[in-house]
Amino acid sequence: MPLQRSDLSQDVLAQFAQGTVIPAHPLALDAQRRFDRQRQRALTRYYVDAGAGGLAVGVHTTQFNIREHGLYETVLRAAIEDQQAWTSRPMIMIAGLCGNTAQACSEAGTAVGLGYHAGLLSLAALAPASEDELIAHCEAVSREIPIIGFYLQTAVGGPVLSSGFWRRFASIPNALAIKVAPFNRYRTIDVVRGVVEARAEERVFLYTGNDDHIVLDLALPFTAMREGQPVTVRFRGGLLGHWSVWTASAVKQLARIKSALAANGGRLDPELLALDSRVTDCNSAFFDVANNFQGCIAGCHEVLRRQGLLQGTWCLDPGESMGPGQSEQIDRVYALHGDLSDDAFVRDNLARWLA
Repeated sequence: MPLQRSDLSQDVLAQFAQGTVIPAHPLALDAQRRFDRQRQRALTRYYVDAGAGGLAVGVHTTQFNIREHGLYETVLRAAIEDQQAWTSRPMIMIAGLCGNTAQACSEAGTAVGLGYHAGLLSLAALAPASEDELIAHCEAVSREIPIIGFYLQTAVGGPVLSSGFWRRFASIPNALAIKVAPFNRYRTIDVVRGVVEARAEERVFLYTGNDDHIVLDLALPFTAMREGQPVTVRFRGGLLGHWSVWTASAVKQLARIKSALAANGGRLDPELLALDSRVTDCNSAFFDVANNFQGCIAGCHEVLRRQGLLQGTWCLDPGESMGPGQSEQIDRVYALHGDLSDDAFVRDNLARWLA
């Protein structure tokens, strides 16, 4: 049965509106590249105990090709069952939706049947389509599940989308949020403009997916003009592949930003603003920027492997691995920014999560 925004609990909507940390959930595999159920459960438990407010499953970080391997429903089911068994607190459960309209609607039906609250809608498979065709696609999927728009960076297959597209997207009644992840300031502002033009700034929540600018997206106001008047909006939280690692630290960072904004009338001290460049430096290693994001998934796996949560960096595609020199870059950011890690938190809880 289709799910509407009005069907969601007030706890889930409030969590989304207040802003929270939503990690993009990786896929745990063994050395034979088979689904590692124990390690997958440990990851979910880690994110819950780290204080994440939700999980995004079946998304880019989970590896889009779980679908070709027949793992889509298996992975989504595992995450929501493990989350519900581990905690009673409400968490936002988001399913990645991909492919053409028929496929995305089918995946939405699967997600709704499993108890997911929203679908993160990738448009990568429809990148050559016109914006009219893309909006028709979004409207069709929104009839099945509340949708989260996804401005995916072009380096990994996302189309360039105008502010007019985002105005039309934000006008869809069952649109819930937008993950803004073009890794581009101009395109990020296009999303803000579109949402403001649609008068949807209080209804469609902005979540950063710009892993290259996490702290500043969360800390700074974004202003667009409407009928000659400035309208200021803020990113509520983040839905990030970067937050699949060092998650407990990310939760603390978001809380620190919110606290500083509340205490100082929106003004932030230079030390907090400077944190943006340190987090971005870490992301450059985790996401393998030096090799045009070749190892962006495997790099996150490597951090989780070093912590003991995963046994290896294996991806479903044997050709997908860490880029040349990426391990050394991760060594470098660990040496420089190790205080931003949550290694001690993981070490203290790992045995319990693996049990």
